[in-house]
Amino acid sequence: MFGIEARGVARSFGTVHALRGLDLTVPYGQVTALVGPNGAGKTTLLLILATLLGPDEGLVRIAGHDVRTHPRQARDALGWMPDTFGVYDQLTVDEYLAFFADAYGLPKDERPRRIRALLSLVHLDDHLGRPVHALSRGQKQRLGVARALVHRPRVLLLDEPASGLDPRSRVELRDLLRALAADGVAVLVSSHILSELEEIADRVVLVDHGRTVGEHAMADLAGAAAGVRWRIRSLDPERLARALPAALEAALDPPVPSTPGGPGGPEPVRDLPGGAEVGPLTETEAAALLAALVTRGVPVTGLAPAGSALESAYLAMTENRR
Repeated sequence: MFGIEARGVARSFGTVHALRGLDLTVPYGQVTALVGPNGAGKTTLLLILATLLGPDEGLVRIAGHDVRTHPRQARDALGWMPDTFGVYDQLTVDEYLAFFADAYGLPKDERPRRIRALLSLVHLDDHLGRPVHALSRGQKQRLGVARALVHRPRVLLLDEPASGLDPRSRVELRDLLRALAADGVAVLVSSHILSELEEIADRVVLVDHGRTVGEHAMADLAGAAAGVRWRIRSLDPERLARALPAALEAALDPPVPSTPGGPGGPEPVRDLPGGAEVGPLTETEAAALLAALVTRGVPVTGLAPAGSALESAYLAMTENRR
């Protein structure tokens, strides 16, 4: 059984069709990324999944509960963190969480222990007793994550959870979501930060114009990718530039052409300060190119993708929007 199952979901606002028969599944024990351009219908979908908006058509189940016929049971199983959420500034952080613990019916003798555990989980335990208005934007984001987890939900919805977080907090959020998935929670994350989603997610659902246009395991997406561009750094950029044409010819079959493949297309080789950018290449081709450069005596100090498989899939999906 899926934590989230949506089939043929449609929703219109007057003449605007936000969702047009969208399908989505979110398995337990995995993090699923929801990716799409602005206006694709992501927020409308999340509001429907959170039972805050009703679908015009289609089936939506949260933890096996139909949101139309059993909304209370669906909400009990659901943790929801929207992109922007209200906080009660005059409450302290523990009073804020206690309010939601009370709303979800947690036993009174369990609340203090649960609140302390949540504040420790999101690294706000040193803010116990402090007013919410004294928190930074990033700290309020972390408090929002704690609020979504207060009742131990089996399904977690997060809309742009990393917004406002510093780099360390983003790493901690990534580790937290991976740990929740390992404990069997079904996690759905919507974000525009594709590089972070690629590190967090097991699966990705691509949506555009209110429809699902792709649903992939991240491993399969990476394996199916035609390749991305790679950035090479060298202690001797001039030697790198001289060696690249022959190294590409030796490494690739067929070799990358020395001139752009067509009008408006990317240059197969582009000079960068301290190195070059080449591609698109698969991981196998990039490894062969590195070996060919080292064989030719080029002092390579770095070779890394300039993009990712998820980024390539997103760009291909949105190509018609250019």
